[in-house]
Amino acid sequence: MEDEAPVIYGLEFQARALSAQVAETDSIRFLVGTQSLRAENQVHHIDFDDENNVINKNVFMHREGEIWHLSSCTFDKNLLTTCYNKTSDAKTEIQAAVWRLPSDFDTSSSDDSTTNIQPLELVCHLNSDEFGDMKSILWHPTGDSKAALGIADGHILLWDVDSHSATAKLKDSASLEGKGHPKLTSGKWNPHHNCSQIATANDTTIRGWDLRSMHVVYTIENAHGQLVRDIDFNPNKQYYLSSCGDDCRVRFWDVRNPSEPLKVLSDHSHWVWSVRYNHFHDQLVLSASSDSRVVLNNVVTLSSEPFGHLVEEDDNSEDEEEVKEGTREPIEDSVLATYEEHEDSVYAVEWSTADPWVFVSLSYDGRVVINRVPRAEKYKILL
Repeated sequence: MEDEAPVIYGLEFQARALSAQVAETDSIRFLVGTQSLRAENQVHHIDFDDENNVINKNVFMHREGEIWHLSSCTFDKNLLTTCYNKTSDAKTEIQAAVWRLPSDFDTSSSDDSTTNIQPLELVCHLNSDEFGDMKSILWHPTGDSKAALGIADGHILLWDVDSHSATAKLKDSASLEGKGHPKLTSGKWNPHHNCSQIATANDTTIRGWDLRSMHVVYTIENAHGQLVRDIDFNPNKQYYLSSCGDDCRVRFWDVRNPSEPLKVLSDHSHWVWSVRYNHFHDQLVLSASSDSRVVLNNVVTLSSEPFGHLVEEDDNSEDEEEVKEGTREPIEDSVLATYEEHEDSVYAVEWSTADPWVFVSLSYDGRVVINRVPRAEKYKILL
């Protein structure tokens, strides 16, 4: 059973910002933002035709500066935010804005010509001058709310974004208490608990925040031996999250008992920049690293399907009895695949929101690689 070959797309400039087009659930689409100091930066809209194994793309101009973070809106597929480097009066700071993709672009275009690049339409700026550099913007996970969360140097900012009136109102904020705290490096919105919690990382510490009170509700001290780079929540188990960092590790946590990780993966030889749970099958976990590799793990022992995919209760009784009697062994954790199509640091990896078996990775040299879960593993999960 042969797996499909990876599909590679090369950008003209360096890049580190990647997002799935989250509100698009019918087509496999991603957004990539470039990071060029000398040229006008771009956002590439990538449409993957999985039947023909080809990429159709559109390129949009982002004139504000090099893009450090990009996030696709959860309730409107044509909205996105960027955190970008803004230089003025010999001062450099990272600001954020909401943008709209032009309404008349052709999603089936595969023309390589970039002579007629349209600019992104500015909706509004997310003003954060008094709070420092913006690290990331996080849209409300369900899209039921028009809220957007900003992670700044030492602050958490909550905006209410109204795209129709092109405004963003700062509703609430919180900050790390006390002096001497290292700056926040990343954050993630918790999809559970009615989306009332988030997690942030600063230095080696992970903190959980309740957005209703803007207070810390749990702390994972020394989550990694070095800087924590990324966090992701298990979509199916409400107290579980994963983290990765400069100690080359991916760790899994139960926030009810944050003193020890549930599991530690040591598959990388350099900093791990990104970790992502599959949106549907939470045993599938991706990690991306400066060692130029993407690793797909099967962490089934911590998943919501520890004995495989069970469809209906009536059909499960025999399976459950087999497990109880010890005649059927649980599936073991393992590395399913290591992807080595990149030649530079892989800064981001994302699952498609339209196809649970497709994912994309981005390395600093501008190489975008679309891969799939190995067919054998896909059928093991489905059958």
